[in-house]
Amino acid sequence: MKSDDMQRRLAALEAKNRELRRERDHYRWLAESSTDLISRHARDGTFLYASEAARDLLGYAPEELIGVSAYDLFHPADLADLLNKSPRVYYHDGFYQQTYRFRARGGHYVWFETTSRTRRDPATGELLDILCVSRDVGRRIQAEANRERLARVVESTTDYVLFMDDDERLFDANEAARRLLGLPRSEASARLADAYTAGSLAELRDLVLPAVARYGSWSGELEMRGQEGPVPVLSVVTAHREPGSEPGHVSLLNRDIRLRKAAEAQARRHQEQIAHANRLATTGELASNIAHELNQPLGAIANYASGALLKLDAAPDQPAEALRLPLERIRDQVDRLAERLRHIRTFVRKGQTRPRPQELLAVVDAACRLCEWQFQQAGIALEHDLPEALPRVVVDPVALEQVLVNLLLNALEASREHPGAERVRLRARQSGRREVTLTVSDQGPGVPAEEAERIFAPFHSGRPEGLGMGLAISHSLMEAMGGSLRLLPADGSGGATFAATLLAEPSAMVSTRHP
Repeated sequence: MKSDDMQRRLAALEAKNRELRRERDHYRWLAESSTDLISRHARDGTFLYASEAARDLLGYAPEELIGVSAYDLFHPADLADLLNKSPRVYYHDGFYQQTYRFRARGGHYVWFETTSRTRRDPATGELLDILCVSRDVGRRIQAEANRERLARVVESTTDYVLFMDDDERLFDANEAARRLLGLPRSEASARLADAYTAGSLAELRDLVLPAVARYGSWSGELEMRGQEGPVPVLSVVTAHREPGSEPGHVSLLNRDIRLRKAAEAQARRHQEQIAHANRLATTGELASNIAHELNQPLGAIANYASGALLKLDAAPDQPAEALRLPLERIRDQVDRLAERLRHIRTFVRKGQTRPRPQELLAVVDAACRLCEWQFQQAGIALEHDLPEALPRVVVDPVALEQVLVNLLLNALEASREHPGAERVRLRARQSGRREVTLTVSDQGPGVPAEEAERIFAPFHSGRPEGLGMGLAISHSLMEAMGGSLRLLPADGSGGATFAATLLAEPSAMVSTRHP
């Protein structure tokens, strides 16, 4: 009976041992299959066991680490940090975690994050061994370093950087933005409406944020609220779509462009001053034409007044009705004189270009009348032929007139002493659905190939006495009106042809044949 009981006990013990062996083998399999390095160390850090992950993580075979002190493979700076901790941390508390660099077989260091657990004798409290689970966190450390580096750049940049959630709350801002908006350093407790002017806020809500939600980013010019007034900025708005980002979060990078705006305004003022000086110079060149324009009505007025006086001398008692015709003619000539003076004053007056729909023929006629006297004196015919069906063009009439006067006088100078030059032709055609092109052609010597590329450069002139500003200003004026001015390639017939392209009025699209 006792023998049977003993047999049963032995069988139960054997079964328990088999179960323990299965569990041991299972845990060993788990340890060997893990991508983390699982190791066991003596009190002095000597490896007592290392899992197979040592091969992939460090380049060591597990058996090569047995008997090696882990502390010998620590980066010196990180070992000092560990040893300077209170012994209570890693001897008495029993659990600790550390991030450090560990030397691999190839001599380079691998960033490890190790979780350690000390195991002690329950009876004596003596330290038996230390169990460690270590994983490679190099990528995480690198990513954190990159984020920290970028955060320092964002914090130190002079651009205004804002971060906004889907409720238009600015949950973070860099130092420059906090100074601009007067925010406390501890937090960016503001909303989008506090950062941008009313006009830019409406643009952000109606245009920018929907575009960012759809395409991921947007860039353009906005205005921020500075403590001393609006601040123009070049903004880049980007959606946060990286893993872990909250839906609807965006970043707003704003670059202060006050200096650029001031420089652009100064450049515009400078251009206007040069254009004004050019108009004055052109008016000086047109002095003889102005005198001619004034002499004609003044002479007519003198003739009609003399005729009226002769009538009075011949018949002092005649009714006043007899003087109606000469008086009406005098009035007409005075009106004509006043109109010519107004036109000349408008031409000379300084101001910005203000494009608006205009009849092209009226501007061309005005420019041709200003130049007509010079052409008559030089014996060069000025021909202009414009189709009746041309649409109206969007131009500043005085600016376009200045361009045409420059082109016509340049063509006259090119033709004046060139053998066989008889005429200058001004033509127009509808060259596109929303485009009208004016051409001015002469029969002069043409433009040499080496000068064609820089003919519109400031201070470049083909005449010794020229200032070299006429074509440069004309080119700028055409661009300011949304058009262009170019020199057409030579076609072998001699002379030069300049083409001025103008925008046509959208509502007045009329098809026409090219002349």
